Amino acid sequence: MVQQKSTDTVRVNARKTDAFDIFNFKHYIGPNPYLDTGALVFDFNLTENWRPLPIEDYVSIISDRHPQLSQQTYESYAQLFARTVAEVGKLDMDLHLDRWSIKPNGKYVKIAVQSLHEPTTRAVVYFVWDWFEAITQKEDVVFEQQLRVLQRRFRQSVYGGPTIYALLRTAHQKGIPTFYLWEEGLMQYGYGKKQVRGIATTFDSDSHLDSDFTTRKDDCKAFLGSLGFPVPKGDIVVSEKEALVVAKKIGYPVAVKPVIGHKGIGVTADVQDEDELKSAYNRAFEAIPENERIRIIVEKSIRGKDYRLLCVNGKFVAATERRPASIVGDGYSTIDELIERENRKPARLDTPTSPMSRIQRDEAMELYLEEQGLSLDSVIERDRTVYLRKVANLSAGGVSIDATRTLHPDNIVLAQDVAQHFRLVCLGIDVIAENLAQSWKESSFAILEINAAPGVLMHLNPAVGESVDVPSHILETFFEAGADARIPIITFNQISVHELQETIDHILSLHPDWTIGAICRDGVFINRSKKFLHEDYNSNVQTLLRNPKLDLLIAEYEQDTLEEEGMFYYGSNMVVLNNPTEIEMMLVRDVIDGSTVVIKKEDNIFIQRQGLIEEYTLGEDEPFTRVYLKEINTVL
Repeated sequence: MVQQKSTDTVRVNARKTDAFDIFNFKHYIGPNPYLDTGALVFDFNLTENWRPLPIEDYVSIISDRHPQLSQQTYESYAQLFARTVAEVGKLDMDLHLDRWSIKPNGKYVKIAVQSLHEPTTRAVVYFVWDWFEAITQKEDVVFEQQLRVLQRRFRQSVYGGPTIYALLRTAHQKGIPTFYLWEEGLMQYGYGKKQVRGIATTFDSDSHLDSDFTTRKDDCKAFLGSLGFPVPKGDIVVSEKEALVVAKKIGYPVAVKPVIGHKGIGVTADVQDEDELKSAYNRAFEAIPENERIRIIVEKSIRGKDYRLLCVNGKFVAATERRPASIVGDGYSTIDELIERENRKPARLDTPTSPMSRIQRDEAMELYLEEQGLSLDSVIERDRTVYLRKVANLSAGGVSIDATRTLHPDNIVLAQDVAQHFRLVCLGIDVIAENLAQSWKESSFAILEINAAPGVLMHLNPAVGESVDVPSHILETFFEAGADARIPIITFNQISVHELQETIDHILSLHPDWTIGAICRDGVFINRSKKFLHEDYNSNVQTLLRNPKLDLLIAEYEQDTLEEEGMFYYGSNMVVLNNPTEIEMMLVRDVIDGSTVVIKKEDNIFIQRQGLIEEYTLGEDEPFTRVYLKEINTVL
């Protein structure tokens, strides 16, 4: 809830010892009077109760943590505060949130900072406030600890998954409009009939039958084998006794994993004997969800390195070698201490952009150490490498190494041949091989499983090697450029229901097969059919842009709506303003290249199109509708 402004002009939220105050928070999901993007907006003021230090003192201390802030001069505390919030808001994850503005607001200053997830941005603002006050009082702030809290908050949001954020950021860079559908739990890319919906690397164009098929690892493996692809021998078991029989039949070493599973949970490779098999069976058993029946795969363990081959739209785009988590001894530290030290490395921040996760300690790790005659308390000699797991599980601290440019042509053909059998945008193929530079026909090579929703961070930001821009490959499957994700949008600052219907009828006379969505303060329409008008204005706009049949959107955004809610979308193909207020003029700010702008001030008409400006006076009794209906033809 937005806090109401206090009648005390000196202090609203501030404590008696604070030099600064922030209040009147408001979050906009899209363009607003202060920024052309989603933003958190708030008032900033000096309390006059406590004199702040000179600006240079704050810059000096803050730039120790953010050196880039020392590269400019600040005219006010508000400017420095806004700039600091924007920098801290990147959360040391290089988030794409770097926009900010300041604007005088009576006795206060209105600050706007770009925001994606409101709770995280608000927490960042409060942390920066605490930092400024600590500097004023010459106190220390536990910066790194607070930063971890902020990172975790964003990580737990709907935008914080590594794959989701990578796609979101890439869409932002390409100008592809993106928004989250809360009721559906999906991300939408593009508007109207140009839209694609999905979560992570699963999209509405995927075959749900094929996606489900990949989770049935036994059936999928049998299918691949029937097509002549190399798969390891094995069988499905439902008891430990059956597991022992199958392992004896195919011969040790074997691999054990649940039929239903992901991220390597419950998977044990290179099981050497019956005792190890019993432990491996129990781990697989415990990884099976409660509502799933017991079905565990026991198959021949193939020696080699663990790789993920990624195909997008049936084409090979990336390969990554995955190595188990490991530590290197120093001659005096225990394995547990070495793990703790390794987990403090910046590369293991476990954020949406860090190349490695923290190393996880669990029973599987302790058992594998025991097999090597070690424990977490063992001291490892200098320069000795100790692997902590048999399975290269990246989510448990494994290491990703780019291998894209090493593949033998036969292996690329194999990956694409597999992908051609599934109607899935993204397909991850997990294989084990001695060397991907050798043909699968001439070396040890086996397909372990197929993944219908593969992650992209291991390719985009590997721990070792070059980045492969997988998110671009994925989005370019649907949109060659940002313009391909958009439908025409016409924005008015004021339009009546009658005028709205007249505009719809005019467009339908030109394009009778189109589906037109339209909204004004008094109604929502799909062509000539009136729909439910939600009290939250932007919810109506989202519903229209969510319509997969929509060819064009007409929307009214007048001053009250712009101040209270802001806009849902960025970019109009045509803006029509009738005696606009200063705030309504922001609609001209947010037009896309090549747009048409029509402005009526009293009887004077100003038209800007394709870099040309036309100005004239309306004729006597000439309706304004005639002007903009004529210009609509140029947009369509």
